[in-house]
Parts: sequence; C-alpha cells; structure tokens
Amino acid sequence: MQVPASFDYERARSVDEALELLRRHGEEARVVAGGHSLLPMMKLRLAGPEVLIDINDLTELDHIDLVGDELRVGALTRHRALLESESVGRYFPIVHDAERVIADPPVRNRGTIGGSLCQADPSEDLSAVCGALHARAVIRGAEGERVVSMADFHQGPYETTVGVGEMLVEVRIPVLPGAGSAYEKVERKAGDWAVAAAGVALTLREGRIADAGVGLAAVGAGALNLHAVQTLMNGSEPSEALYEEAGRVASANCSPVTDSRGSEDYKRHLAGELTRRALRRAVARAARSTAREA
Repeated sequence: MQVPASFDYERARSVDEALELLRRHGEEARVVAGGHSLLPMMKLRLAGPEVLIDINDLTELDHIDLVGDELRVGALTRHRALLESESVGRYFPIVHDAERVIADPPVRNRGTIGGSLCQADPSEDLSAVCGALHARAVIRGAEGERVVSMADFHQGPYETTVGVGEMLVEVRIPVLPGAGSAYEKVERKAGDWAVAAAGVALTLREGRIADAGVGLAAVGAGALNLHAVQTLMNGSEPSEALYEEAGRVASANCSPVTDSRGSEDYKRHLAGELTRRALRRAVARAARSTAREA
C-alpha cells in the first residue's frame, strides 16, 4: 500500500494568509487544491513536503475574465470550468481540444490550471497549450506581483520559477484578431498521459502566419515552447509544404526517450505528424475567424 510520509496541514482563508504560511514554513511547504499531481507523488515518496497548505477557499483565484486584449484565468480555476467556458472556446479552441483529453471527469472536476502548470511535468497537456499560446504567469509574493512568460515559468522537469514564499495566482493569455489554434494528442487509452502531443496557435495577417506558437508534450522538457518551428512559421504562407517542413523541424528539435509508452523513434515520428495536423487545423480555424471578423 502506498502511503505518504507524515505532514502537517494548514487551510488558508485568503491569498495573503497562504503567502504568510508559505513564507513561515519555507521550502518544505506546498500548496494543494485538487491534489491530483502532488498526492500521487507523495504516495510514491517522490515528494515529501512537511506542510500542505490547502487553498480551496481562495475563491478570488477562481475566475475566467476577459480584460482588454487578454483572457485572465485564476490559478484555482478547475479544468471543468475551462472546458465549459464559452469565452475560452471562442478565443482559444486549443484549450477545449486539450481539456477533452485530460484524464477523466473526476480529475477535471477538481484539478486546477495552477496545479497543472506548477507540476511542470513535460507530459502535461496544459503546459504545452500555454506555451503555444504565449501565456504569461502572474506570481505573487511578499514583495508584490511579477509577470513572467510561460517560456520562463518552466525551468525544467518539475521545476518552475515560483520561489519560496510565492504562489502562482493567475494565467494571462493574449486575445489576438484572426487567431486559430488546435491540439492533437496520441494516448494509449482514454485519459492516459500522452505518448506525444502537439499544440499550435497562430494568427493570419494578409494571408501569412504571424504570432506563431508551438508546444509539444511528452517528448522532452525543452519542447514546451518550440522556437525553431515558430521561427519557421512566422511570415510564411500556409501550404502543405510548410506543414511538412514544420513537422520535420518539430521532430528534429524534441528529445523523447524510449519508455513503456513507445520508442524514441516512434515518439519523434508522432511529434512531427501531430505538429502537422495541429498546424493544419489551426490555420483553418484562423481563416474562419478572419472571415467572421471581416
């Protein structure tokens, strides 16, 4: 039977109280909301926090708001809320694509976007999605707030830029005209971690791709924001030749490993193929968005 090591439990009633508890307990404290990422690691003794700080009462962090030219999503927003949000689906269909294939209903009902991103698992779907969307993370601590790009938020496997005494409070995603996005995933069974997955977001301006973003999951930590493919796409006209080249570059610039889900070669092949599929769908959606706005 898998049993976590002993730990103390605190329940925060406000963001300020949560930050004070994090500051007081230091490096050995972790926040918990859904717990679907942290608790299994504790049971396996891969994580052993001395204090868990429950933030489920922090309703101020549970919101989806359109503010100016960006969508602001509180860190405590559940997967289910993202999937059911009309605004999210309208502006960022990539999020709905991903949410439909994340785990199962019990996980989507309780799991949060903040927990997913802070886990920093290279196989995690929303990390690749937020990388493709060029999202920004709002981190709050005793000294106030700082905003970092998603590329800077993830420091490596299971590591983020959130420091001791800090917490992620919000994710901000730019809303752009003529935008389209899509997510493609291969999994061994419904709700499983990805064998490989690809997310693409872009806009169309005068028939050319702009603001391109590409994020891959399950094929290496460095692929959550794939600059090589983004550089190739920006300024290019959509075409099957471009899609093929983007897939080739994606395949060449990821670093999968052989494991129980598949071989390195198979995953590299999937990275290329799923990038092509996601790019093709993102362009089609961007074209429809541009036509509606005309």
